[in-house]
Amino acid sequence: MLDHPEEYYSHYYHYYSRRLAPKVDVRVVILVSVCAISVFQFFSWWNSYDKAISYLATVPKYRIQAMEIAKQQGLLRKAKEKGRNKKSKEEIRDEEENIIKNIIKSKIDIKGGYQKPQIRDLLLFQILLAPFHLCSYIVWYCRWIYNFNIKGKEYGEEERLYIIRKSMKMSKSQFDSLEDHQKETFLKRELWIKENYEVYKQEQEEELKKKLANDPRWKRYRRWMKNEGPGRLTFVDD
Repeated sequence: MLDHPEEYYSHYYHYYSRRLAPKVDVRVVILVSVCAISVFQFFSWWNSYDKAISYLATVPKYRIQAMEIAKQQGLLRKAKEKGRNKKSKEEIRDEEENIIKNIIKSKIDIKGGYQKPQIRDLLLFQILLAPFHLCSYIVWYCRWIYNFNIKGKEYGEEERLYIIRKSMKMSKSQFDSLEDHQKETFLKRELWIKENYEVYKQEQEEELKKKLANDPRWKRYRRWMKNEGPGRLTFVDD
């Protein structure tokens, strides 16, 4: 210190900055982060679900059905009787709208990205259940190899749909969001067989080409590509 007195305060600072620095367990940080992400997931999914219900409430097909059910159960009449001389017309309208949305929630099973949020789908529970899912997958895969590759059993409906989904490269939620009549068409055409799926895929590509050929926006894009082309990078000498 006598040789370098100017470094006294810097050493003093480094000593106490390490001595008094908060010691936080990394595991606690990870746990808090995972919990925060899970909470964000839940509210985000619930917001998407509410938006889907609000949209379905505006679709005449579902709205009329919901109103018919509400009338049969006497829910709309009760709402008007309760609101008479006590609530404004807007409050009664909002209450009727909530009744219609609740009926749609109870009667319609929304699948895919707008489905009702499930606790088990959150990141926190996915991590906790990861060992169970891994063991389940190993057992399922061993059964598949034993039943269909070794014993040569015929595929059931569930196995056929699984093969079709894998051929289409769709996630489970995407495939579940398809209509039942589409899945029945897949089964009727035996798309779990590779040759049949290739024919079906070719047909879908041809159909898409026909739709694009008749689409005015696609025609404008093709004309622009033919006349103007994509942007070019040129160098001009001054």
